[in-house]
Amino acid sequence: MTGRAAPEPHGDGSGSWATSYTARRAMQANRRVDTQPELRLRSELHRLGLRYRRDHRLQLGDLRTRPDVVFTRARVAVFLDGCFWHGCPEHGELPQANSEYWTAKIERNRRRDARIDAVLRAHGWLPVHVWEHEDPAVAAAEVRRVVIARPAHE
Repeated sequence: MTGRAAPEPHGDGSGSWATSYTARRAMQANRRVDTQPELRLRSELHRLGLRYRRDHRLQLGDLRTRPDVVFTRARVAVFLDGCFWHGCPEHGELPQANSEYWTAKIERNRRRDARIDAVLRAHGWLPVHVWEHEDPAVAAAEVRRVVIARPAHE
């Protein structure tokens, strides 16, 4: 264990998103970048001969966003959406504990995603969303098709 004090359990009705110390630690262990689905998709994109930027920050007016994969010349921003965090209709199951919080959280994520997509489009970008459960080879082929079809911007 490191020298940091362990966080207190939050299943005490204090309004925290975590209902227990274990749940909190599991959620904190989720990576923001370089997840396994992301690595698989990027590997397939590279195998198809595509070159891209990863986790590249885009500043579009007041909006800052970091798509998972960015094709700057084609202005294509690829987001690899986790089934839980983005409310996948096939696999997005909410936890039973603290379900009110999680329902609102996922809805906020969806509204944020829609706003980011609208701003990207308004600035000439094409947002592409891939679910984490999708076959990486199929998703990469679709991304390739989209990127090739877009005119290059310098």
